[in-house]
Amino acid sequence: MKKIILFAMLAVAGITATNAQTTKKAKATKVAKVEGAGMLFETETIDYGTIAHNADGKREFVFVNNGTKPLIITNTQGSCGCTVPTTPKEPIAPGAKGVIGVKYATDRVGAFTKTVTVTSNAEGQPTKILTIKGTVLPDPVKS
Repeated sequence: MKKIILFAMLAVAGITATNAQTTKKAKATKVAKVEGAGMLFETETIDYGTIAHNADGKREFVFVNNGTKPLIITNTQGSCGCTVPTTPKEPIAPGAKGVIGVKYATDRVGAFTKTVTVTSNAEGQPTKILTIKGTVLPDPVKS
C-alpha cells in the first residue's frame, strides 16, 4: 500500500513539474507590443559565411510589426553601391510579417561588412541599422 501511495505522489509531482516548464516557455515566446508602429527583426545581422565568387548574394531580413498601428517603411539605403536593399511598398499591418531583401555584389573578393539603414514610422526607432557580413572567395586557380 505504501508503494502505491509513493508512486502516485511521484507521478503527480512529475506531471506538475512538466506542466510548469511548458507554460514558462510559452510565455517567453510572446512578442512585446508597442503603442504605434513597431518593427522587431528575427535577426539584425546576416552572416553570409564564406561564399564563392559570383555566388547568389540575395538574403532576407524578416521582421514583424509588433505595434498597434500600420508600419510604413519610407526608405532603405545600403552603405555602398554593392549592397542593394528592397523595400516593402505596402504598409505592414499590426502583427503581420514583412521582408527587407538585400543583395550583395559577390563579384568583389574578400571579407565584407556592410549596413542597410531602414527608415520608418516605427515608434522609438525611426531608423534601424541592419548588418550583412561574410567573405567572398577568389576563383580557384587553374593549373
